[in-house]
Amino acid sequence: MSENKTFDLIIKNVQVIKPTENGVSHFDIGIKDGVFKRLAENLDPDDADEVYDGGNKLAFPGLVDAHMHTGIYNPLDEDAIIESKAAAMGGVTSSLNYMRTGGYYLNKGGPYADFMSDVFKLSENNFFVDYAYHLAPMDQTHISEIPKLIDEFGVTSFKIFMFYGGHGLHGASSSQHEFLMIQEDEKYDIAHFEFVMRGIQKAITMFPDKQEEISLSLHCETAEIMAAYTKIVQEENQLSGLKAYSASRPPHSEGLAIFIASYLANETELPNINLLHLSSRKAVEAAMQMQTVFPHINFRREVTIGHLILDVDASTGNFAKVNPPIRPREDVEYLWDSVLNGNIDWICSDHACCKHEDKVDADDAENVWLAKSGFGGTEYLLSALVSEGSKRGLSLNKMAELTSLNPARRYGLRSKGDIAEGLDADVVLVDPHDTWTVKAEDSESGQGYTPFEGQELSARVTTTFLRGKRIYDNQQVIGKPSGKYLKRPY
Repeated sequence: MSENKTFDLIIKNVQVIKPTENGVSHFDIGIKDGVFKRLAENLDPDDADEVYDGGNKLAFPGLVDAHMHTGIYNPLDEDAIIESKAAAMGGVTSSLNYMRTGGYYLNKGGPYADFMSDVFKLSENNFFVDYAYHLAPMDQTHISEIPKLIDEFGVTSFKIFMFYGGHGLHGASSSQHEFLMIQEDEKYDIAHFEFVMRGIQKAITMFPDKQEEISLSLHCETAEIMAAYTKIVQEENQLSGLKAYSASRPPHSEGLAIFIASYLANETELPNINLLHLSSRKAVEAAMQMQTVFPHINFRREVTIGHLILDVDASTGNFAKVNPPIRPREDVEYLWDSVLNGNIDWICSDHACCKHEDKVDADDAENVWLAKSGFGGTEYLLSALVSEGSKRGLSLNKMAELTSLNPARRYGLRSKGDIAEGLDADVVLVDPHDTWTVKAEDSESGQGYTPFEGQELSARVTTTFLRGKRIYDNQQVIGKPSGKYLKRPY
């Protein structure tokens, strides 16, 4: 780029969607050195090395996909390349990935000081979008590492999988120590969750400049409830597929776990709690009740695009198996109502690429109990939200808040989340009038199928800019991986 020009790039002829305003804004976007330098009408094209005509499309801030699982089922370095292409295709410019020791991911235990060095090596130069990691303290050693993880590694967000102590990733399990790769004298239980919270709260007092951005996320399901109901559903053998899986992990399992998590947060004086992928009416109601009981806790509530689009009657069946389960349509509609009334803070993908040959059992594909949990979907996040949200009266500005601003601010991405001067020049263009049908064969993901197959969408992401560089356009990813690690606060 020329040093003599005011801008490296000017994006013209777009309808800018700002999460902090109402309605559509009309101005040119001037970018220099990867950041928004000037936002104004009628910027002079001669002042830029390149001018991009946006074709009057919607210009959203680049998406912050707050919940992804890159490397869970496939080697991290391979998954990073392929699945971040899918992210770019969906308008995602910041990928926040859950990572932990134990089975899956790198399939190793031990302290995070050693584990993360491998994660960083496998990630470097392999992401097409910027990336960060949330970490799960699985044992006492990890709890003691929390201050170092914050200060040296730039990890400000942590996670508890509340059901792991007595339930496996895909169903009942009797070998949890082996799965979690923790010592026999360690327990991954409610007491451990309390100690994790105390460890994070202690770290917050050590880093007061980061106290708003250090948080704990929880996958809220109750192992004992799930184990009992799984046995009942299997013995009765009246349900199959997604309906059976939903019944085996009932919504009150989510609600109870939310109550437990919230009480422990109050007991440990932990202020920042994220309740992940709420999937049901009972889960949202429990979350709102806890907000009333503990108003001093800064709760955030998350839903996924999968739980907003799919229900138990999805034609793709077991390919839509996920934790917590896809629910009946009445729960889906309640989630949408919760989005519209402001009770949800962000929408994400929970993208976890599980290839076709691994997802369902080769000899018994109709058996939901043998299918693996999780699926990809980051490539459809914004297109599906604009399509379905617009029909339901959700404003474009609110969509930008839910997919960019809110997760960026919560997770310490200070230079992301909005189209504003001085921030990273992450922009995604959307054609709000392009009707198309989802087909797995058109995706950049290596998954080979999608539970969204056949969904008709009425909006499509057309172009993605990462720090002013076009990384997706004309239905193809451009160039080589240029994503960088986001050491937070970033």
